[in-house]
Amino acid sequence: MLQTLSAAELTQAGRKIDIALASDFQAQPADVKAVLNSTAESIWQHCPHTEWRVPGFEIYHSPDYPITVFDHRPNGRIAIGVTTQGTYWSQFAFQFSHEFCHALAGHSNDWHKTWIRTKKANMWLEESLCETASLFALRSMGQSWKTKAPYPNWADYHKSLTQYAQDRLDEAGKGLPAGKTFVNWLRENEPSMRENSVIREKNTIVARNLLPLFEKNPSGWEAVTYLNLGKRRDPNLTLAQHLADWRAAAPNEQRAFITEIAKALGVTL
Repeated sequence: MLQTLSAAELTQAGRKIDIALASDFQAQPADVKAVLNSTAESIWQHCPHTEWRVPGFEIYHSPDYPITVFDHRPNGRIAIGVTTQGTYWSQFAFQFSHEFCHALAGHSNDWHKTWIRTKKANMWLEESLCETASLFALRSMGQSWKTKAPYPNWADYHKSLTQYAQDRLDEAGKGLPAGKTFVNWLRENEPSMRENSVIREKNTIVARNLLPLFEKNPSGWEAVTYLNLGKRRDPNLTLAQHLADWRAAAPNEQRAFITEIAKALGVTL
């Protein structure tokens, strides 16, 4: 069972996510913001020691692909583009949770410390973690919306959120050949992912295997805020080196979780 914080606890901690819409999404703005806030909080509630140090988020319609922009808006907000329009709430949640994870990895706390602008041979890992975030958020919302949907008449939509995640998981399951372990598959496919970090079918296979770790220990999402704070060295560093740097940059309470991530990826730290 996923751990959750009550709305009162979130408010008392000053944890409300400030979301502004910069586009017409062909849906009621209040409804879009309600979905985005619910999506963000499904992950954000597990990051009690993380700060944004920015006014909030500015969400706009991207005609090409979802994106988290590195440079902040003139008003200081983090800009995130999603392609979804209308009332496709599951797709809104799927896309925004992915980008919210990128924001955690590249914009939280003292984000100027990150080396996000340089080429990263292991960017596929961040992309896969963000795919994990999408699955996690959808499944978490699929549970919470049963009783705590943004509006009472939306409660039945929890089924669609859960099914959207399940469809992705089922498709990823088909991508792993019968008789082949995930670690062996990863060793064969890592070179192509290092060349092209956004091969969604492969990112989702990785996510499918990391999801149980985050659902067992949701506080692991706070570890993602340290993903890009390792040593600024050769951009061609190995996965093992990158994981070791990540663990070294994280506080003690997150290191065991990162070790579990490494183990799931076939790396011994």
